[in-house]
Amino acid sequence: AMGKYVLLVDMDSQANATGGVGLIMNVDHNNIYHAIINDQSPLAMIKKTSIFGFDILPASQSLAGATVELVSMEEREFRLKKVLNGLRMNYDYILIDCPPSLGLLTVNALTAGDYVLIPVQCEYYALEGLGQLLNAINMMRQGLNPDLQVLGVLLTMYDKRNQLNRHVVNEVNKKFPGRVFDTVISRTINLAEAPSFGKSILQFSPNSKAATEYRRLAEEVIRLTLK
Repeated sequence: AMGKYVLLVDMDSQANATGGVGLIMNVDHNNIYHAIINDQSPLAMIKKTSIFGFDILPASQSLAGATVELVSMEEREFRLKKVLNGLRMNYDYILIDCPPSLGLLTVNALTAGDYVLIPVQCEYYALEGLGQLLNAINMMRQGLNPDLQVLGVLLTMYDKRNQLNRHVVNEVNKKFPGRVFDTVISRTINLAEAPSFGKSILQFSPNSKAATEYRRLAEEVIRLTLK
């Protein structure tokens, strides 16, 4: 929406990012699994979305077995980086959607990436997990990816009427000053419904509060990465 060419890489075997842009993949269809495990060229796997300039390198459930297969492979942490090195010049931004765990797929994403954007739900347990993730990122810097930077913590599913939500926002800003995005994503019905229609919030409800928040986030990301 900001005029940038973007590739979304789905590294989660649940393939929610793939389905969220309206793409339904068969389990055996060529996807990111075949690129990182079988060394197949990713170029033929990239799919156009309904948004101009926005492509996706999809996932499917076959990715679930990749973690086991990666264990015995040489340079197992660098498989995704190798795949994406040939695509970097084609896009302004490559966004990697990670699984919600610190397994080998996420390690591959952190090894391949320049920045980490950390979404944090405004809940108590999410706050606990944030500290653990930042420790893991520091370990990545000491070994696999010394140049990795935390772009920011993004507070999501925020309801200003909820006292706990307000407390979490205050705590995150207090514990991680300078690392939290100014934009906070509210909990809205529109955001919950958009993926079921295979649309982004900017397509599904372009004039909604949520769409305005995500535009603001995009502007922040562009500003921070152009420094």
